[in-house]
Amino acid sequence: MNTLMIASIEQGLIFAVLAIGVTITFKILDFADMSVEGTFPMGAFIFSKFIIAGASPLTSTLLAFFLGTLAGLITYTLNIKLKIKSLLSGILTMTILYSVNLRLNGKSNIGLFNYSSIFDGREAVIVLIIIIAAVKILMDMFLKTEVGYLLIATGDNETLVKSLGENSNKYKMIGLMISNGLVGLSGAMMAQYQGFADINMGMSIIVTAIASIIVGDTILKKSRKLKNTTRAIMGALVYKFIGAVAIDLGLAPTDLKAINAIIVILFLSYNTFAPEIKNKKSTEAAQC
Repeated sequence: MNTLMIASIEQGLIFAVLAIGVTITFKILDFADMSVEGTFPMGAFIFSKFIIAGASPLTSTLLAFFLGTLAGLITYTLNIKLKIKSLLSGILTMTILYSVNLRLNGKSNIGLFNYSSIFDGREAVIVLIIIIAAVKILMDMFLKTEVGYLLIATGDNETLVKSLGENSNKYKMIGLMISNGLVGLSGAMMAQYQGFADINMGMSIIVTAIASIIVGDTILKKSRKLKNTTRAIMGALVYKFIGAVAIDLGLAPTDLKAINAIIVILFLSYNTFAPEIKNKKSTEAAQC
């Protein structure tokens, strides 16, 4: 159980970066960005491409972030410039990236055990804590800048942003690019952690990201002062912990996809029906 729990914490920290990225589109911009299912493996394949070419693990990881932002730019172009609906724009980008990812290394699975990684000679959990702390601090600082405030305002009230003489589309572009950059970074970290990059590693990854966000919002519902980044990190850790417990109780690893979906359903149902049940009990108590 100890090994399983440590692994769930490490994976939870990797997925926390993913969740912070998706938070920008899902919560702040209210944009259904499916492109992350292509961006996540793209980060892994970009890392593979550069590490095999002789670049350092840190350089390869950072390039996964910066080149990952291009996926967000593609989605933005399809959605804003070509007037394609947000959901379809993300799906089209994801489809394009599938072919791009295969082109990067010429095959669907790349073994990385013989190459260096950011975890070499270090405790993985310590490295991941440092990375997630840096990502959180930088994101919190960014969201407090003028650009960050206008990004948030674009999601809350796009008309208000336009009335201020600002181009709201610019902030959508920034949000999509940062989001996909973080997703690419998460993919690069996962490739190094598991020792390979696979074309299907992004399958249903959007469910993992949204589940982490929903879990974090639910368990920290009463802590309204906590930032979205904190909620995303806690949600990812708890989400992976629940999955680890399910595996420890005897469920097969092949059931993980179903478990992930059930976790989302349970938390969404709780958020929907818990207030109704509470109000009903309050009404009954008042009548008594």
